[in-house]
Amino acid sequence: MEAIMDAHGLWEAIEPPTDVAVDEKKSKQARAFIFQSIPEEILSQAAKKKTAKEVWDSLKSRYVGAERAEKARLRILKSEFEALQMKGGETVDDYAGKLSGMVSKYNSVGAELDDEELVRKLFDTVPERFINLVASIEQSLDVESMPFEEGIAHLKAYEDRVKLRQSHRATENSLLFSKTESQTSSKGHGKGQQFTNQRSGGRGKADRGGRCNTPCYESQI
Repeated sequence: MEAIMDAHGLWEAIEPPTDVAVDEKKSKQARAFIFQSIPEEILSQAAKKKTAKEVWDSLKSRYVGAERAEKARLRILKSEFEALQMKGGETVDDYAGKLSGMVSKYNSVGAELDDEELVRKLFDTVPERFINLVASIEQSLDVESMPFEEGIAHLKAYEDRVKLRQSHRATENSLLFSKTESQTSSKGHGKGQQFTNQRSGGRGKADRGGRCNTPCYESQI
């Protein structure tokens, strides 16, 4: 804005030369020019200022204060970003969501996180279970030019593969346990039946005369 007003010969209404009175007409023109260039939410407050210099000074104070606040906020965000670590039980999607959230926060203060920073942060802060995968990626791919989404995709594919293998292993263990239980139950039933047969088969039957027609093993009194 300063360069444009200077090109129109209006900047001297904002910063007049020493011992030179401000041209009232130029001041009004500069004031009107500033009003056309600022957001509507600020216009009502700026309109209370009578000269172009007063308007400019109020805007400068407002934006310088806001700039300082944004710098302080950015320092906090940088510390927050540096402290991020993927937890042991956290999924790739959950952690990637946190990193993406930091991108939005950076943008809110006029800063940005590029893909290289995000990918490096992602690979440097994953748990031990991803270390071999990360080492392999770094040896075979150009991490510096890798899009953030691609980095996430590599980790997620590995995570899904591990989950699938664990699921298959759990299913196999469950089937093996069921088979063992079934075999144990069958053996127990077979022994019980054999014991019952032995008990029933060991008793003789007597005829009407009291004599056994099969071997009798019961005690006699």
